[in-house]
This record gives sequence, C-alpha cells and structure tokens, in this order.
Amino acid sequence: MRSSRSDQWSEAVVRPRTTESRVAVHRRLVLVFALSLVTLLTVTGVAVLLSLRADDCSGPDGEGTRAGAGPRAEGGRGNGSRGERGGDEEEKPWRRSRLPGSLLPRHYDLDLHVHMDNFTFTGEVSIRLDCVNATKYIVLHADRLEVSSVSVWSGSSASRSASRGVGGAARVLRHFSVPANQMYVLALHRELRPMRTYRVNITFQAVIENDLLGFYRSSYLQDQEKRYLAVTQFSPVHARKAFPCFDEPVFKATFSLSLRHDPQYTSLSNMPVESSSLAEDGWLTNRFAQTPRMSTYYLAWSVCNFTYRETHTETGVTVRLYARPDAIASGAGDYALQITRRLLGFYQQYFNVKYSLPKLDLLAVPKHPYAAMENWGLSIFVEQKLLLDAEVSSSSYQMELTMVVVHEICHQWFGDLVTPMWWEDVWLKEGFAHFFEYVGTDFLFPKWNMEKQRFLTDVLHEVMLLDGLSSSHPISQEVTEATDIDRVFDLIAYKKGAALIRMLASVMGQQLFQRGLNDYLTTHMYSNAARNDLWNKLTQAMQSAGRDIDVREMMDRWTLQMGYPVVTIVRSQSDEILNSDIIISQEHFLYSQETGQKNDSYQWLIPLTVAMGNVTVISQESLIWINNKTEIHRLGEIDDDSWLVGNIDQTGYYRVNYDLNNWRLLTQQLQTNHQIISVGNRAGLIDDAFNLARAGLLPQDIPLQLIGYLPGEHSFLPWHAASRVLYQLDRLLDRTENYSVFSDYVLQQVSSRYHRMGWPSPVTTATVMQASYQTEELQRELIMLACSFGNKHCHRQAVALISDWISSNKNRIPPNVRDMVYCTGVSLMDEDVWEFIWMKFHSSRAVSEKKVLLEALTCSDNSFLLSRLLNLSLSSELVPEQDLIDVIIHVGRNPHGRHLAWSFFRDKWTLLNSRYGEALFLNSKLIGGVTEYLNTEDELNELKEFHASEGGGPAMSRALEVVEGNVRWHRLHQRHLYQWLRKAYDNTAHGY
Repeated sequence: MRSSRSDQWSEAVVRPRTTESRVAVHRRLVLVFALSLVTLLTVTGVAVLLSLRADDCSGPDGEGTRAGAGPRAEGGRGNGSRGERGGDEEEKPWRRSRLPGSLLPRHYDLDLHVHMDNFTFTGEVSIRLDCVNATKYIVLHADRLEVSSVSVWSGSSASRSASRGVGGAARVLRHFSVPANQMYVLALHRELRPMRTYRVNITFQAVIENDLLGFYRSSYLQDQEKRYLAVTQFSPVHARKAFPCFDEPVFKATFSLSLRHDPQYTSLSNMPVESSSLAEDGWLTNRFAQTPRMSTYYLAWSVCNFTYRETHTETGVTVRLYARPDAIASGAGDYALQITRRLLGFYQQYFNVKYSLPKLDLLAVPKHPYAAMENWGLSIFVEQKLLLDAEVSSSSYQMELTMVVVHEICHQWFGDLVTPMWWEDVWLKEGFAHFFEYVGTDFLFPKWNMEKQRFLTDVLHEVMLLDGLSSSHPISQEVTEATDIDRVFDLIAYKKGAALIRMLASVMGQQLFQRGLNDYLTTHMYSNAARNDLWNKLTQAMQSAGRDIDVREMMDRWTLQMGYPVVTIVRSQSDEILNSDIIISQEHFLYSQETGQKNDSYQWLIPLTVAMGNVTVISQESLIWINNKTEIHRLGEIDDDSWLVGNIDQTGYYRVNYDLNNWRLLTQQLQTNHQIISVGNRAGLIDDAFNLARAGLLPQDIPLQLIGYLPGEHSFLPWHAASRVLYQLDRLLDRTENYSVFSDYVLQQVSSRYHRMGWPSPVTTATVMQASYQTEELQRELIMLACSFGNKHCHRQAVALISDWISSNKNRIPPNVRDMVYCTGVSLMDEDVWEFIWMKFHSSRAVSEKKVLLEALTCSDNSFLLSRLLNLSLSSELVPEQDLIDVIIHVGRNPHGRHLAWSFFRDKWTLLNSRYGEALFLNSKLIGGVTEYLNTEDELNELKEFHASEGGGPAMSRALEVVEGNVRWHRLHQRHLYQWLRKAYDNTAHGY
C-alpha cells in the first residue's frame, strides 16, 4: 500500500508542491546552522570570559607573573586549567597588603643547593600548614624567585615523607606571582577545610644577589686572593627573597634547614649541625637541628671560608665567633667573644629566663646593611662592630663595639624569644635592646657609668632633636603597606623607645621592673606580643606591691602621640598664692614655634621630679604627677635665693624651662659650686637651655651664660653635652662673616681645662680600655674641641705627630686621639699628607683603623681632593659599599665640602637610591646627614626643588623641615647671638 499511495502522492500531491518543499528544507538547514553558530559563539564567548576572569590577576593591578616559565613569562598561560566560577567570584586575597589568616604555617623543611661558582641557588621548601578558615587559595610571600613546581598534600599525606607518594594530593589549578605585593598564589580546585593539616611543596631557584638583602654575597682578601661568602639578611621583609614563606612576624613556625655546597666552604645556621654527608659528586650536605618557633626574618644561614674561636658559658652554651682567618689568628675577635659569654649569663639572671638554644654564633662579615642583625643563634655583624685590634682601637671605638654586642645579645630575649606582633610595635624589641645597651655595658664595666651618664647625651638628647620636629611621628604608628615598614626603623623606635623604657623603669623601681619583664617574657615566649601585653604585665607587677598605677593609661600618652612636652616651672608671683607654691604647665615642644604645627590638644601624664636648692645644699627630690595643662603645687618654703631644678638626673622624657630669675640663679650656682647640682642635671641644663633658645623659648644669651662655668668643670658628661650643642651652633655659623667671634668664645671656655688635661702619652703596649675611662674621655673631648675651634697648640701637636709618623713610618699616635690628629693633619698640611693617609687606608688590615683613616680624608680644605674622594668612593673596590654614605656625610660636615657633598648627592641620587633605597637606615641616614647643615636660602630652595622632583619619602620631608629651621634661626637669632658675644667679649685675638 505504501507504494501505490506513494505514487498517488507523487503524481497528484507532491509534484505540484516541489519548489515549496525544497525551500522548507533549506530553511530548516539554515536554522540548524544558525543555531549551531550561535551555540559555538556562545561557548566561545563563555570560554573567553572565563579566560579573562582567570587572567584577571595579570590585569591592571600589576598581578600575575605566571609560574612554570618563571618571572619572565608574565601574562603566560600557567600550568593548570582556568579554575571554576566559584573560585573566581571569591575576593582575591593577594590584593591586600597583608597575608590572609586562613592558613597558619607550623613547620618548614627547607633544602638549598648553593652554587658559589656562579652565585645561584636552588631550593625546595615544604611547609606544613594548619587550615583555620576554608579557602581555595594558598597565599604566601616570594620575591625574585623563579618557581619551578608546586604541589599540595592533605590529611595523612601532609607529612613530608608521605607527600612524595601518590594519594592525598590537592589539585592546583594555577599558580602565579603578584609582584606588586611580593606574593605568590596557589589557586586550588577544592577548598582547604578548617581543622585539617596540609603541606605545600615548592621548588625554586634564584640568584645570590649583591645588594645586601635576602641571600646576598660579599667578598674579602685573604693572602692577596679574593674570596667570597654568602650570607642572609632577612629583617624586616626579605626572607621572601630566599625562599617562599609566610613572611610576617606573627606567622611563627619551626624550621629544619639543610645546605648543600662545595665542601671547601663552611655552612652555618641558627642551630647546630645535626648531620653531615658527602655525596658521590663530592658535594657536602649539612642538616641543621630544628629551630624553636620563630618568625621568618630570624632564620639565617651563611656559606663561607671563615674560621672561629669558641668559649662556653657556665650553663653549657657554646659561643663561637667566626671571621676571616687572618682576623681570627690575630685575636681580633677575642674581646667580643668573651663579653658575649658574660652577657648571656647577665641576661639570664636579669630576666630570670634561660637562653633557649644550645649555641650562639657571632659572624663578622665585610659587608652588611646595618651594624648587626640578631638572628637567633647566629647573630651577624659588620666587621667594624665585632673585631677589635687593641693596639690601634680607641676607647670610643671599643665602647661602640661593646654596645652593639650588648644590643644584639639582648635581642635573643626581646625579639627572638618574644617578637612584636606587627611592625607598628617594633620599638618593643628595639627600644629594649637600646636601653639595655647601657645597662648591659654597666654590668661589663661598672666604672663607665653608661646608663646614668652617656645615655643622656647619646640617646635622650639626640632623639629629642628629631622628636622636636613637626615631621616626627608617634613611636607606635600604623603600618599597612610594605613600604611603610621601612620608616618605623628609625631613631624614634630605638632611642625614644629606650628613653621611655628608662623613664618607666625609674618610676617603677628596678625590682618591680624586673618582675614585670620576667612575667612578660615567660608568658609570651616563642610567641608574639603587643604593647598592651607589656603594659598589663608591668601594671600587675606594680599592683603586686600595692602601687595603683595603670601603666597603659600612662604610657599610651607617650607612645600614641608624637613628640614630647616642655614643662615650665614658675614660682608664684601672686599675693593670693603662697610663695611655697609653684605653677607647672606643659605644652608640646617644637622647634618651629612660628609654623602653627604645635598640637595644643596633646597632654601627657608626666612623672615630674623636682628639687629645690641654694648655694650650699639641695633638697630631696619630689615626684609630682602632671596631668593637666597647668597645675599649682606646693613644695615648701622657697626664699629669694633658692632655685628649682626639674627632671632629676634626666630620667624623664621631657624638657624643663623656668622663669628667667630661676635661670639666673642656676647660672650663679654653677659658677659658685656646680657640684651641688648632679652631673646628670648639669648636662641636662646645658642641653635644655640651648634647645629652648633655638626654639625661641629662651633668649639666646641664657645658654651662653650658663656654660661660662665650664672652665671649672671636671666631669666628662657636662663637657660632652656642651660640645654637642656647640657643634650644632658651629655648623650654623661656620660660613658666616663673624664666625671668629663665636670660635673665640668657645676657645675661652675650653683653653684652661685643655691645657690642664694635656695630651695622652704615646702608648707602646696597648691595653683594652684603661680603668680611667671618664678621664680619658674628658681629655679626648677637650682635645677635639680645641683642635676643631682652632687652638694653635692643639694644631701644632697634631701636625708634629703626623710628621713623626710620616718620617719614621712608625705610628706613635695614641689610639684615643688618632681620629682628631689625622683629621687636623689632613686639614692643615699639604696634599702629600692626604695621599699618605689614602695609602695607609688601603694597606691597613685593622677595620677600626681603616674607618678612622677614611673619615680623616674628608677633612681636607682642598676642594679638588674632596671631589676626588667622593668619586673614588663610588667604586666598591676602593671603598666598601656601606662606607660611601659616611664619606658623603663627613664631606658635608666640612664647611669647605658642604656644597660639594650636596651637589654630589643630587647628581648621584638615582645611583644612591637604587643602592641603598631598601636598606632601612642607610637611605635615611644619607639624606639626613648630607642636608643637616644646609642653612642658606639658596640651599633651602635647592632642597625644595629636589624634594619636588625626586620625592625621598619621610626622610626628605624631615630634612626639609630641618633646613627651614636652620634658615629661620639665622633670620631670627643670629644677629642677637653675635650682639651678645661682642658685648661680653671684645673681638680681639686671644691667642688660644
């Protein structure tokens, strides 16, 4: 039937509609094709969209150097698939400046192969992690590392041995670097789950750089042969340059390190070597014992050819000092080694907390960005701060070296054992270490009396200069970006931190202070702490003795506000107030009084100590707590001849001003019997008077009259305080027309005491630090003042000593005055002397002597020689890289080289900033040092132009304020100062 019906349809129905039928078929085909095309376009569009979203990390935010091809494959396709929509819709944690808290590292296994022949290294790190919050991303730090492969393991496979198997792997969709934040991201197929343990394995390679940060290289000469070493500097954010890690202080973990290298080298790390093995290829592998929990920036290692000497503490800790073989053979490290052994015992007893590691190595390297770094168990020092040659080193050099060692050993507790939670409280470790420089040095050498004397001039007076600027900042300041971290490592953190700790210790008393520190350390050991943790423990210590003082309430005023107060004490002149009453007021001290920068809302809770005295006696000190802008207090009967002195022994972090009559009485007391006033307060009065005058809060003649008693002063400290403020005035006046009026006045104060003290005798057999330290330092201070301000006898003596050295080729100049003699000789004598000192600089092997010789070359009056020195210093083959900054600064201090240094600094800024820009202190030190004594309108305008074009950060803003202050002082005060000097002393040659 079908066929006949077909025929019928074919003849009678189909045939007449043949054209329409074909059109319908074609339409269906077109529709199918169109739908296919639309589907294809849709699928392609979705794929492109997903691709774009997956590549979002390579977009305009600067994210996304792809792994697999290393840093050069920026924008590449990576190793994995594009990922899922859900992951892409999550917020991208790598866009934040801080690491997310979803994962906590617990342990690192780090294996490194170090190639000293071509200065590269390869490594594999395996990190055991605890998951706190569910996440699809593992975000950690990496900088300048070329990542080769990554893998993630979970569950029972998270142990290192199991993670090399098959099961338990977590699929990694892609991994990429984020250069803007120095981060590395692993994007996973599935979320990591809370309460579970994971392990991430990363292999990588990098260069052993030559820029002093991360894992870097250095060199030295041994038997006329150039040798190399490699060493780490991870603080604050440079561990990420050596291996992928969670490079923030709070992410503490344990570390197991192995170093594989040529067996001709020695390798060191935080812990002792646990095992060593020699492979068939001849390479040595050292495996180090596991560290305690610590922050990444305290991990350290070195590969070098050094030798060592060792000693042991009473508790069995091995102490070694590693240095160049010739330095070890000469005994240059013996002094530091012995004081380190004693200091470990001192700190254990003071804190009542045992040193945590079985060993402590001190490593002296030729090149380092800082004086030292307190890595736990492996503290690294620049040679100048660790090696001491007793035959050529001065007492001041020994003192400085001692304090650096004391500082770093203190960090083994404050820093290594208990670490600040974040960089905003870096002063918690640096302030304590700086304070204990003086306490620990007093333990080693009680006759030096550092905490009660040198602390005042070298810490308190110095940091108040900086903190009296409107560009200063609170000691605790917010840190959000990595670039902000650099600025918290400044004198405010170190020296103001130390001064505030000293003030608090004075209020509490030593016994309670030690009790609070012990509780703080034992509670937070192997962990992190913030300032409130410290305040709570110190408050508890106070309360345990029945003293109701809230330390946090007191100290927040000092740590969260910038600057410090000037406390003004005025005797009542009102008939309504008894003459036993005094009016005490506080205000924010600033040098720039006319700029409107003073913050009138600032108030401090001030522990003001006050004493009353007269010609023959001084009363017991009284402690008065000042909490308001102005207060009235009763001290007792005050007659017309009695004077008041505040801030007894300068334990407080504030300046004190008085009414003019009280200043007159204090000046008379110093002239009559200065010993009635303590040596610390004599130094404090000098410093306060000169700085109050500089700020316009005192007439210019008050401080000059005050120091008129100095010819009768026998103690070093007031002379040292006076020399510091006189040198500051000298730099302001040394290019003025009437400079001789000022220099003659200074010489009149110095001359008689200088001639009484005389010069030290040539030393044939040197000993480390004479017992008469204070006498030696006073003698040195007077010789420095006499030669600096043009005393003819001093000049003749220096020239004679230099001439004897040149003619006999035997240096009989006493080490304690070599820096002054060299400088004076270079300044007064001919070019041949400069060439002689330059030759000796290159031939000397003693690091302390090299430093003194180099600085002496900057003293020349010859502009050609100064320019030559600046240009020669650019070569690290001629001048150590870190010493270039000191050359520029010292040339700038020379009035004949000030403009040369300033021009050189501007011309070479790009080079200098690239060389030192990341090295915390160095860049700031350079900017401040080279601009500090600019004081003309032209120089100020040049600085403003430079600042506008080049920036320079907070250090440049601070420099600008200092130079503005210098120019303002000239405008407001120079004429008055010279008027007083001419009136008091005739402008004739005194023959000094």
